[in-house]
Amino acid sequence: MTQIERTRAGYDAIAAEYAEHFAGDDLSRRPIDRAFVAAFAELVVADSGPGARVVDVGSGPGDQTAFLQAAGLEPTGIDLSARMVEVARERHPQIEFEVGSMLALPQPDGSLPALSAMWSIIHVPDELLPTAIGEFARVLAPGGHALLIFQTDAETRHFDEVFGIPVDLDYLRHPVERVVGLLEAAGLRVHTRMRREPDDTMTAPHAFLLARKTR
Repeated sequence: MTQIERTRAGYDAIAAEYAEHFAGDDLSRRPIDRAFVAAFAELVVADSGPGARVVDVGSGPGDQTAFLQAAGLEPTGIDLSARMVEVARERHPQIEFEVGSMLALPQPDGSLPALSAMWSIIHVPDELLPTAIGEFARVLAPGGHALLIFQTDAETRHFDEVFGIPVDLDYLRHPVERVVGLLEAAGLRVHTRMRREPDDTMTAPHAFLLARKTR
């Protein structure tokens, strides 16, 4: 079984428990994170107007996707786990959620003004990271905005069990410069970056990137 297949199976197994455990532990409780995501939404609205489309890749139970909607965008959530998509639809019935992979997004070339990947590339192996970021660039229109948030600069964490449920999950901590280099190579100019150091709720530093498609 590939790492992508293991990730799908793992989140299918823990989807309900994951959503319950992290309910309320979303952007509303993290002011620095919230401000960065809100700035992304504001940039998109300024360029494309209220209700601009955004695809939220790796949307999980949909709470961050709902934040994008509240910030004035029209989001679609995409997640690898069919069960997680079911949970997101139950929690946020006003938002569209689809099963899909960031390695082969269903959107046409150049069709989106915005794309977000919040805490989701941590499940993409390094050798597939160029494919995922290439897909981000492919679906964005020229001038389109991208938001990436991910844990960084720490060792891979592996879990055989989560919430008492057997899984086989790896959480990768991609180096910031590696991700920035791939974005730039794909035609996405990184214009803003932030690093948040770990606190008692975090296992690694968090990287926040804003990029814009230049070609």
